[in-house]
This record gives sequence, C-alpha cells and structure tokens, in this order.
Amino acid sequence: MAFRSLQAFISALEQAGELVRIKTFVDPILEIAEITDRVSKTPAQNKALLFENTGTSFPLLINSMGSERRMCIALGVGRLDDVMHDIEALLKKLSAPKNGLLEKFAMLPQLSKFASWMPKVIGGRGACQEVVMDKPDLGKLPILKCWPQDGGRFITLPAIHTKDPNNGIRNIGMYRMQVFEPAMTAMHWHKHKVSARHFNEYKKLGKRMPVAVALGGDPIYTYAATAPLPENVDEYMLAGFLRKKKVELVRCLTQPGIEVPADADFIIEGYIDPGEELIWEGPFGDHTGYYSLPDFYPRFHVTAITHRKDAVYPATIVGIPPQEDAWIGKATERIFLTPIKMAMVPEIVDMNMPVEGVFHNLVIATINKEYAGQGQKVMNAMWGAGQMMFNKILVLSDGAATSGINIDDYKNLARYVFNNLNPATDIYFSQGPMDVLDHSCSKLGFGGKMCIDGTRKQEEEITTPLVPFKRSNDFSSLALQSRYPEITGINEQLALWGIPVLFIAVKKDRQGHVKELHDQLCGQPGIQNIKVIGYVEHTVNPADIADVLWRFCNNLDPKRDHFYGGGTGDILGLDGTRKTKKLDNFDRPWPNIIVADGQTIDVIDKKWDGLGLGEKIISPSLRYKTQLYEGGAAVLDSE
Repeated sequence: MAFRSLQAFISALEQAGELVRIKTFVDPILEIAEITDRVSKTPAQNKALLFENTGTSFPLLINSMGSERRMCIALGVGRLDDVMHDIEALLKKLSAPKNGLLEKFAMLPQLSKFASWMPKVIGGRGACQEVVMDKPDLGKLPILKCWPQDGGRFITLPAIHTKDPNNGIRNIGMYRMQVFEPAMTAMHWHKHKVSARHFNEYKKLGKRMPVAVALGGDPIYTYAATAPLPENVDEYMLAGFLRKKKVELVRCLTQPGIEVPADADFIIEGYIDPGEELIWEGPFGDHTGYYSLPDFYPRFHVTAITHRKDAVYPATIVGIPPQEDAWIGKATERIFLTPIKMAMVPEIVDMNMPVEGVFHNLVIATINKEYAGQGQKVMNAMWGAGQMMFNKILVLSDGAATSGINIDDYKNLARYVFNNLNPATDIYFSQGPMDVLDHSCSKLGFGGKMCIDGTRKQEEEITTPLVPFKRSNDFSSLALQSRYPEITGINEQLALWGIPVLFIAVKKDRQGHVKELHDQLCGQPGIQNIKVIGYVEHTVNPADIADVLWRFCNNLDPKRDHFYGGGTGDILGLDGTRKTKKLDNFDRPWPNIIVADGQTIDVIDKKWDGLGLGEKIISPSLRYKTQLYEGGAAVLDSE
C-alpha cells in the first residue's frame, strides 16, 4: 500500500486507534524523548505520538512504527511475514526452470512488475518543494535533543541521498546528523557504509559531494533507507516493491544531480567538501542503550530547505531497548530472511533477533541439518552475509520440524540448544569486523564473535555423551554468596527451567578476578552440571533476564572474554562486565548507559495529566539510575 503523504499515514494510524495527538507544548529539547521513552516501553499505552505544539511551525511525529501493528500499517500488510512470503513467491517464479516457449512467455507479467517498481524522475517541482525557505535555517525545525549527554540536537530519521561519482548509482542510507549551525551539520556515516565510500571517491577526485536529505513522505521511504541492501540495488526499487507503486522523484533545486521523493515532507539540500577539516561530532545516546562516543565526521553544508505546505517533521529516539527501532529491525528480519535463505544459506529455516541483543549482538537461527559440521558451514556463511558480518553471538538450533519448538519460544528453545551442546566442542570463537558502536572491542570496529551450535549432533560430532540437564540438589545460591562476598546476586531461574546456565553479578576489584572466581566456582557443589556461567557487573540485577542479556551482550567480546573451568574443562565462563584500564588493560573509553536527567523527569511528571496519554507512566530511567557510572557520556577513569 502506498501512502501519498506522511499526513495520510497519520490518518491511517489515527483510524486504527494507534495515534495520540498532544496539543500541550512539549520542548524538543529532552522532553519529547522522555515522553516517548515512557510510552514505547509500556505495551498497554504504546502509541504513535503527534506533538502539535513544538515551539516551531511544524508538528512532530514520533514512535510511528513502534509496534508490530504500526509497522504492518506502514508496510500495508496484515503480518510482517506477508512481505517475506511475497518475496519468496516472486523469487521462486523467477528462478524456476523455463523449459518451453510458453513457460517463458508466462514470465513476462512477472518481469513487468520490476518495471512498475523502478523509481521514475518526473519533471517540475514536487509537493516536497511547495515552500522554499528564503534562508536555510535548521533552527526552524523541531529537531530533537534526546538525552542529557548528547552533543546537541540530532536529526534522527534522515533518508540521506548520495551518488557514486564514477557510475552515478544512487544510495539512500540513514545516518544521524548533529546540528552545529543553522546551515551546517555533521554527517555520521561509518566507514563500512556505502555513502562513506562515495565520500572517499569524491575525495580522490577533489570534488564537492552533493547530498540531499529527505524527511517524511511514505513511511516506506524511511524503512528502505535502513534496509541492508546490496550496494548496487536501489533502495527505491525496494520501496516500490513494498508499496506496490513506483516512487516518483524530482530533481533538487540547488543540487540538481540528486533526485528525491516528490511527496516527502522536507528536503534538505547541500554538499560536503572532502578537502574540508572534519568536525568533532557526538556523543549520542544510541540504539545499543549506551552513548556512542565523539569522533570526527564530515561537515554537511545546507544550500536549501524545502517542504510541503502541511509538512510534519518525523523523528525517532533510540536508547535502552525496547524502542521504535526494534520494530524496524523486526521488519528487516522478516523481509530479508528469504533472500538470505535462497542466496546464501539455503538450509536456514527461520531467524530471530531478540530485542535485548540490539540487532547485531544476538541472532538466533534455526536450520534443516542433514550432515555433520553443517552448523559451522551456516556460521561462516552468515558471518559473511552483508551486515551479518557485525553479528557477535550466533545461536543455532534445529528447525521446528525437528525440534518441535518455535524460534520465538525462547525458554524451550534454550533448553533444547543447551541439551544438545558440549561447551568444549560446540561453541566456536572467531574475530572480524564489528559494528563501530560496539564498545566492548579492544580495537574500534574489530572484535570477537561466538557461535553456539545447539543443533542435534550427528555421530561424527559427539565426543562425550550428551544427557538432559538436571539441576543438582547440592546447588545453593545462598552458600555461594556467603562463600564469595564479591557475588552480589545469582540468577538460577534458567537452571530451574532445565537450562544449564547461570548469570552471576560480581563486584570485581583486581586483575583476573572474574576468571579466578570462575575457576573456584567450577569446583563448588552443584555446579558440575552447569554448562555456561555469564558474569555481569554488580550494579545489574541478575534476576531481570532482559536487562542482564542487554548489558551482557553489549559488554562481552567473546573471543577475549571467555575461559573454561571445571574438572574436565568444559564449563564456559563469559565475562560480560565493564572493562577498564586498571583491571582489564582495556585502553578505550567506556560509554555510559542512557538515562534521562532528574529535572526532565520532574517536568514530564508535572505535565503528564495534560498530555492525554492516560495513566501516568513512571520514567523507565529511574530503574537504571543505580547502574550509571560516574562521569558523563564516557567513563575515563582507570578503576
């Protein structure tokens, strides 16, 4: 389904009971983010929010794709899997053998569909150019400052258009933009991104790089800008396929080499001079739930701002999960499952990215296993598949036809995985490129990976008999905490469910402390049947498994932070605590977690009754205050 405008999408959300209009003035500086954080983490009150009084001429839409239902409305489907099935059916038709002339002619309607999805450049101006600002001024837009340690205001939902100067191929990506001046921002593209490669090509040529930023329009444009497409595939072809209607583009007014959606709400045109000095950008409260730290990025100079007469400014916030980006990621998980299956990993059955893993950190995949070593084959294929190269922890299991368990039944799937697992032989460690935002890596963008192969083992793969786990009657959390005072809490709930995993919160105070503790614990009564112990820092409540997984996956470099213990050396320890120079010889700054400041929380508490959002929601930030490190966005001490 194609939405002719962002206003049309807003109307659809409102008709579905998925939108709340907020008429009270709410400041884009910190306040909108605090309200959105409360709403997005409260399922019963989770709605899209339209802030109609932002102190500017424009309303602001946020959390518009922040649930499965709203994501489906944006994509025009009943279920996210509907898109997957459409892609699967199409690819099967196109790849099936065509034996006769009649069969080949029968494919012509399918081929014509491709033409109907391809973007088209139209003449004249589009709705996005109805109003041209006399003097470009980003201060006239309700641009957010989301979190107290952010370096400033950030444009958070920009579809950024660049072209390869050598072949003219377009790329649309989504990279945050920190505003520094009325007509200048930073452009935060990481070195792995296509636009960064375009920038390097312009630098070689010594030419200015034209850039255009689209905001709003059909929400599918926003989604397409986030999609992990191959470099030579136009994002607007994907958008055309998803909306069943081609995207109409118009040429920019001051950067005519760049085309943008005619029905977008705002277009910000400009250029980047590759010869210009970079600017120190950040910090920024990122999707990992931690601040991403400052670094140098290119300066983007605005040459024009145009917009629709009825423009709505779209925005999002990211931070401690769950947030809106979890559902955008869930759409990607479903949409790109079929291409991964058909092009790279044909044995894959399903894939799941738990929200606590913030996309890359934790991925679960189920496969149809037919031979020994197939798990390792899948591991290597997935770590070589586009943005899956950033995956940190990969968990493999058999498909539901073999295991009898759905991939989103985490409890039973974990029980199955660990009952099929010998930690000494079925967990694999590697290293390679990592997300630049992964703060656990000793070196920026390069770190460790781990694959947990929980598939049913064939004869060739078994070194010792695997028996179902049973928690020992000798195990006692109280006894362990009494014996080891550095242990501040133990989560034994998984073991009670038949999953041989413990999470232990520990206050470490010396080098090698966690490994030393692990060696000692492995010799204690009741531990013998445990297969994996994950360690988190003492401020984390180990009883909250969602928070434990979020912190643990973020803070772990699996290759560096693992060790084995026990009489046969098969109890795996994983150190998911914060790393420091003093205790871990860790030389990089460690980022803080993201929480709202007390003053903003108080302001929103006082405004709440006038917002029309129902029963007051307590700020989620309050539960994390005790987990904050001393300092600002980064912790630079040596403790």
